[in-house]
Amino acid sequence: MSAGPDSTGFAGLPGGVAVSHLSVYDWPADDGVCGGTPHLHLTCSEAYVVTGGRGSVQTLTTSGYEVTPLAPGTVAWFTPGTIHRLVNEDDLRITVLMQNSGLPEAGDAVLTLPPKYLTDPETYAAATVIPADAPEEEKERFARARRDLALEGYRTLREADGPEPLAAFQRAAAELVRPRLAEWRERWRRGAEAAAAATGEQLDRLERGDASYLADAVVRAEQPSAYGKFGMCGRLDVYRGA
Repeated sequence: MSAGPDSTGFAGLPGGVAVSHLSVYDWPADDGVCGGTPHLHLTCSEAYVVTGGRGSVQTLTTSGYEVTPLAPGTVAWFTPGTIHRLVNEDDLRITVLMQNSGLPEAGDAVLTLPPKYLTDPETYAAATVIPADAPEEEKERFARARRDLALEGYRTLREADGPEPLAAFQRAAAELVRPRLAEWRERWRRGAEAAAAATGEQLDRLERGDASYLADAVVRAEQPSAYGKFGMCGRLDVYRGA
């Protein structure tokens, strides 16, 4: 969500988070499992608030492989570095909460492609991009192809004997995103950092007995700016700035 400044320095969603609504893909993979594209985030935590259906999220970290069941009412979240794959067992629908003003959907995600696709940003982009001007059926074809390619790398990481393949993937992911770090830092400054600073300013003013900023309270509401976008894990309804 966008965040314009107000008298306390921040007017976005609480804490500089962002929201999207996700309908998880029901496309079967060659392992018979329906669901999304495995990937990790490098600087953002992400949370799932399950609003309908049934499924799970498979996760892979240095602590090992886990499966977390997802049903209406479940809230599940994970920190940067967690490889995650959403599994759709029955019309799984989720509201996704994302750190840093939606950065996970704006670049902070690296798919678990085989190593030969992780050598440089151009090679990676060629394997993962969904052309914005392509017809709907072509976008679906691209989304399914990159999902299946990411599953190849994901299976290799899951079946690895020892920690080095996962560590190598993490190093490659970090190198891929380095050219965008200045842009990400600016998003953080405008979002999460500004939100925290605004709270600090409010506390300082209250300590001085100054509540005048409360007179500048505002109410905001938005509808999604786009519906049904092809995301990494499913079709997304997204909001401005996410």
